[in-house]
Amino acid sequence: MDNHGYLLLVEDEPVVQSNNKMILERHGYKLRLAYTVAEAQEISGKERPSAIILDVILPDGNGLDFLNELRKTSNVPVLVLTAMGTPKDIIKGLEAGGDDYLTKPYELSVFLKRVEALLRRASLVPDILEIGPLELEPASARAFLNGEDMVLSQKEYTLLQQFVQRPEITVSAGYLYEKVWGREMAGDAGSLKTMIYRLRKKLEGSGYTITAERGEGYIFERE
Repeated sequence: MDNHGYLLLVEDEPVVQSNNKMILERHGYKLRLAYTVAEAQEISGKERPSAIILDVILPDGNGLDFLNELRKTSNVPVLVLTAMGTPKDIIKGLEAGGDDYLTKPYELSVFLKRVEALLRRASLVPDILEIGPLELEPASARAFLNGEDMVLSQKEYTLLQQFVQRPEITVSAGYLYEKVWGREMAGDAGSLKTMIYRLRKKLEGSGYTITAERGEGYIFERE
């Protein structure tokens, strides 16, 4: 992990927090602890963590509500920890913006490996993605055109990043929908078409556009 980074552990059960802290510190991670949503908001608002390990049921609110708000401004990797482990609960956690989901109780060795995998995947995304006059910041989920903020929603940013990472390559509508909405398209192509139309308008002046390939998907290419 970056020597200047830290992991934010958001957990209100003292024993769980202590055990997680012990194994992570033993492996050289810098940590900050939060026991409530308010503390998590305060700590993460001052300095972006390298990753967040987030409990769901907290004394002053729901961790997923915090995650939903966080995803409006940040792509920091998040591992959701909770005793609620039904398929519905897991889907809810991932749709809220969780990158991984681990149910309690769990082995500390498994927890450590999940954190390591989370950080490893995050390191594959560069700080800045650039193509022509476009600059994307994965950490903040913001995009700039000629230095001006494009003012994208979280879903619009996610869609644009998929295209910028695959210029001149046709990407299927189903793949794009799953990346943006976190579930299979299941015939709901209208939402994707509407978002691509809005994004195409915001790309005007960039020299790039999004073209529909009949029966194939969409391609991000030079005009």
